[in-house]
Amino acid sequence: MNNKNDDKLSGLSARIPRPAFLLLLCLVLGMGMGVIFDRWVLLVFMPSDAISDFRLMAQAWNTIQRYYVDRAAVKPKALTYGAISGMVDALGDTGHSVFLSPEMVKQLHAAESGQLKGIGVQIQMKNRLVVVVAPLDNSPAQRAGLRSGDIIMSVDGREIAGLPLSQVVARITGPVGTPVVLAVLNPQSHRLRNVTIVRAAIKIDNVTWQQLPGTDIADVRIASFDDGVVKDLNGALREIRQQRLQGLILDLRDNPGGVLDEAVAAASEFLAGGNVLLVRDARGKITPVPAKPGGLATNIPMVVLINGGSASASEIVAGALHDAHRAELIGETTFGTGTVLNEFPLLGGSALMLAIQEWLTPDGHSFWHKGIPPQIKVALPPDASPLIPAAERGLTARELQSSDDKQLLRALEWLQEQAKNKNAGQSQNAD
Repeated sequence: MNNKNDDKLSGLSARIPRPAFLLLLCLVLGMGMGVIFDRWVLLVFMPSDAISDFRLMAQAWNTIQRYYVDRAAVKPKALTYGAISGMVDALGDTGHSVFLSPEMVKQLHAAESGQLKGIGVQIQMKNRLVVVVAPLDNSPAQRAGLRSGDIIMSVDGREIAGLPLSQVVARITGPVGTPVVLAVLNPQSHRLRNVTIVRAAIKIDNVTWQQLPGTDIADVRIASFDDGVVKDLNGALREIRQQRLQGLILDLRDNPGGVLDEAVAAASEFLAGGNVLLVRDARGKITPVPAKPGGLATNIPMVVLINGGSASASEIVAGALHDAHRAELIGETTFGTGTVLNEFPLLGGSALMLAIQEWLTPDGHSFWHKGIPPQIKVALPPDASPLIPAAERGLTARELQSSDDKQLLRALEWLQEQAKNKNAGQSQNAD
């Protein structure tokens, strides 16, 4: 479809008069030429039932261009991006379907390839507020203490309420080594704080793991489901099996998602069969997506840690392991991104990310806009942050137990309880 549109635009440009003559026409005909062009565009490109709506948009555009008093604020590209963002927001798929500026498209592709520059945070618009979905592991944003659910109120002293997400991203991004000051509101404590973050090149370690000190339990962290995750996960699971560890905590907290195929393959490492998810299209047809054979960790006792920053592909994995009775979910309700996104390139390097299918858990449960609740609900203290494997390597068993990561400690406790019950049952059977 995009190629056809490009052909039409190329044909139009071939029929436009030379610049000098075009300038003369504009001076003589004024708005008349604009009206003819508007009608031509509407007739050629717009569905007949949408022509009146696009006329309304054009009328609003022309009124702003002609009458708005702050002339410096009348920027055609900003108006265009704002209009498209508002159009997508009107769909109600908050935090998922979104308009991407050219800069956001570049950042998306860089993140998927494991290369990113900036502060390392995923944000979304919710109720006209800019909310942190999740900071990336080992990112400046994470080191500065940004947490899932934090609300960004201003950037470098300028309020951002009501701005399109593309403009907010443009203000936060900048050259590596330069600082940006965010005013951040904690929705739980209602405390507003200024956070200075220095932009950097970010190396994303999608899979890390560590044997928890004083235990035979492995803490496996998947930070996102970008390309290459399953290969890294497979390597980690082989090491865990070689060390004969007896339990596994799969940490999906603050994992914003990623590539669907990687999520399916990752879940399959823990499943002996069945489906990873169901996909429902716009006509209501449901297609199962089965687990891939050959998983390396289909028997090891495990739990999954989730929170409000666990989104998209993370929810697929959590839902699959829960419905298969393979793992207990511990933490807080997930974000609720339950649709398949498809990228539709637009002119100038921008793009639309639109939901075209809905994901369901293997048992047919929808989590779109609802999230997946944990079986064991545990909230982190207001100022606590999740403990990740990189920070666990230098801890003693006592330091681990005194950690403020109550979710991780509850997961460890649950696995140890299951091991005790299993051992007690084996002893009774032997007697």
